[in-house]
Amino acid sequence: MKKIFYLLIIYLLLTDCNVKKKIDHHGVHLLEKKNKLLKINQSNKNDILKLLGPPSVQSSFDNDLLFYIERKITSGNLINLGGKKLLVNNVLVVELDDRGMLVKNEFYDLKKMNNIKIVKKVTEVDYQKTSFIYDFLSSMRQKVNDPLGKRNRK
Repeated sequence: MKKIFYLLIIYLLLTDCNVKKKIDHHGVHLLEKKNKLLKINQSNKNDILKLLGPPSVQSSFDNDLLFYIERKITSGNLINLGGKKLLVNNVLVVELDDRGMLVKNEFYDLKKMNNIKIVKKVTEVDYQKTSFIYDFLSSMRQKVNDPLGKRNRK
């Protein structure tokens, strides 16, 4: 009887007192299925907001971009010392035109995100010391550092 009791205690300690893993969910549930319901040039912004809710991130340049995120994380097993494990990481990018109609939607999951190539170019500064911008910024810096003009007089 004692052996069964000890085995039960050890089992509960090793499984963190529960059999089912806890899943932390962030963002829109079932994003991939809801994406399939969107129709290009038929769905408008109201349909999208009704189906997916408010976006996680919204950007407006030439066209409106709405970003929807779905993320599921579970706690790892005892071997990994309880580290987090990423189950689902989905991103949906929805582009709307100026009338609010769906122009383009792109769905990214973990496999597709790993294939995205990032450009590693660096933007260079394109002004000389004799340019108008340099002179203007130099005078502004001088006015900020010495607003009353008393530093040069000694």
